[in-house]
Amino acid sequence: MVKEIFSALKSWRVNWNNLATFFKYPEEIRTIIYTTNAVESMHRQFKKLTKTRSLFPNDDALKKMLYLAYKDLSKKWTMPIRNWSIVLSIFSIVFEQSLEPFL
Repeated sequence: MVKEIFSALKSWRVNWNNLATFFKYPEEIRTIIYTTNAVESMHRQFKKLTKTRSLFPNDDALKKMLYLAYKDLSKKWTMPIRNWSIVLSIFSIVFEQSLEPFL
């Protein structure tokens, strides 16, 4: 346990400049960043699928399976982003530009 804690602390020190950027954003934006893990979730599901099938007849079979899994997963991603109007307002102030394309 102690080893993991020291490893985490070392990682924070080494990556502090990048991590500090994250903390500059207001809580509404930070919440979206660390709770929007669609890509990580997708990778986890892909890994779960491919782990149970170690061999595929060809690359196309694997691609088709992953494509169908993606289509199924994307149906689940319907939840709206919490406080999106507040976040857009903050982004427009921080980045000093119109966000019309995102509305």
